[in-house]
Amino acid sequence: MSEKKKTPVDILWDFFSSIKLAVVLFALIASTSIVGTILEQGASPEKNIIVLERIVGKGMAPHLYRFFETLGFLDMYHSWWFVSFLVLFAANLIICSLDRLPRILKLVREPARPLRPGQLRSLSLKREISLKGLPGDNHDFIMNTLKSSGFRVQNSPLENGGFQLYGQKGGWTRLGVYITHLSILVILAGAVIGIFFGFKGFLNLPEGYTSEVAYARNGKPHELGFAVRCDDFEVEFYGMSEMPKDYKSWLTVIDNGREVVKKMIEVNEPLRYKGYTFYQSSYGMMPNAQGYFIFTVTGPGGKTETITKRLGESFTIPGTEIKGTIKDFSPALATDQSGKTYTYSDMMNNPAAYIVFTEGGKEKYSGWVLKRFPTTWNLPDGNRIEFIDYWGAQYTGLQVRKDPGVWIVYLGSIIMGFGLYITFFTSHKKIWVFAEENGKNTLLTIAGSTNKNRAAYERKIDKIAGRLSGEKTT
Repeated sequence: MSEKKKTPVDILWDFFSSIKLAVVLFALIASTSIVGTILEQGASPEKNIIVLERIVGKGMAPHLYRFFETLGFLDMYHSWWFVSFLVLFAANLIICSLDRLPRILKLVREPARPLRPGQLRSLSLKREISLKGLPGDNHDFIMNTLKSSGFRVQNSPLENGGFQLYGQKGGWTRLGVYITHLSILVILAGAVIGIFFGFKGFLNLPEGYTSEVAYARNGKPHELGFAVRCDDFEVEFYGMSEMPKDYKSWLTVIDNGREVVKKMIEVNEPLRYKGYTFYQSSYGMMPNAQGYFIFTVTGPGGKTETITKRLGESFTIPGTEIKGTIKDFSPALATDQSGKTYTYSDMMNNPAAYIVFTEGGKEKYSGWVLKRFPTTWNLPDGNRIEFIDYWGAQYTGLQVRKDPGVWIVYLGSIIMGFGLYITFFTSHKKIWVFAEENGKNTLLTIAGSTNKNRAAYERKIDKIAGRLSGEKTT
């Protein structure tokens, strides 16, 4: 008799229920994700070409970059083909699960059944012990021992006057793999929600400035629904070196005209508000910025005053007639072998202000005051000018992210942990206990089977046998 001809629906069902398809899709997702991890998504061409040069060399790097750009690898997680992989993988997982679910449910629902003596011999997991007294005298004791081990036990009489107790537990654990499949679908759903409804961009925010938008990788503005202000920015260095130790931003969130959050952020300590996360990622100097010099000036007798001035403005040392005028500024001052000063960087690595001090209209003394060198703060006449900050010249570089699917991913991860625990550490166990007369004693044969973790169940059988023989031994 010829096989029934398959309909298009049957063919499509067989295709999506294939394990081979799952392996192929998983391999495609994994391999493309590796490329998407190596290439920074949305970064400048120069940055990714440098990465490729380290892998394939300078000659091949530009060509390989153009190849990946054509295929959409530079914004891979928003590409139609990557999302298609995810959708196909989800469809494959669902149909595979549905295709095999009826057989698993049948095993879960199938009640425990007694064994025939011939079937007992086929089981390799067996233990034999002897108890004092006839089988009827030991019935309740054996029954209670099995129940205390978690088995739902039933009784079946034997022809020779003995009995057989049989039961099972953990049938539902066969569904552990389906809980794991569900968790993968939940994680995929969270990822897709993050891809289509999330945001990943940046915001270069100067000190003292406020912004209601962040910017996507392509430069397109994205409305935040609130405003963020940078109140201050500061870089800490290792000792007197040029290596940054930490950089911090003091941010304020303004919502509906009110300051609702104030927080100092640094690397690994972001600001979170209304689903958005602001990470400290970079910093720099504003081009042609006119910042404010903040000094703490101390005059005779310890009289102190904090002043805020711009380049070219003057101030007076408290308790004196000495006037200081800020004549020049260098973000990174250095001195060559001849003693001549020069600026070696556009970044504020070693900020310094050149101040001329006069008294009665005549120059008294002058020199560079460096923020990182306190010895330059002491003036020749015993007065002191401490360089606190050059405020309003730097910007803080913030990474801005919003992922509405992240909590769904977290939920999926929790479900996955539960499913994996059930799959790998629990099992469907069956037990049979034959109690037969052996003279005036009872010969017990304990047999069991399990769908996995045989070694663990073997120890469980040994424990049950030990409990029985420990209470009543021959």
